Amino acid sequence: MGTFRHPVEIAATEAGPFAQVEAIVDTGATYSMFPRPLIAQLGISPREQAEFVLADGRRVLRDLAIVTVRLDGRVRPSVCVVGDDGTEARLGAVTLESFGLAADPVNHRLVSAPLYLL
Repeated sequence: MGTFRHPVEIAATEAGPFAQVEAIVDTGATYSMFPRPLIAQLGISPREQAEFVLADGRRVLRDLAIVTVRLDGRVRPSVCVVGDDGTEARLGAVTLESFGLAADPVNHRLVSAPLYLL
């Protein structure tokens, strides 16, 4: 696993307005995560809660929301975790896969990945 930063924009809807953040591309995270103040500023409301396992094995409940993500000029809806104040934005596997992207942690970039239809 490895991490690096990549710009991403999020909004409540495709019409915007979009807010740009430098997100950590985290190959170990399932969902993307954005700080609660940013989510609230954009008018996005959490929809439900889910239980997550932290790196140290603890289990925590976190709010989930649907955000509109603009990444490298393309737009998709994505489930995200609503992080606490001060949480750094993260791009997780679900968002990356929905865009057909994968992390190249050696070269610190996003690369095209195959989309499977099985």
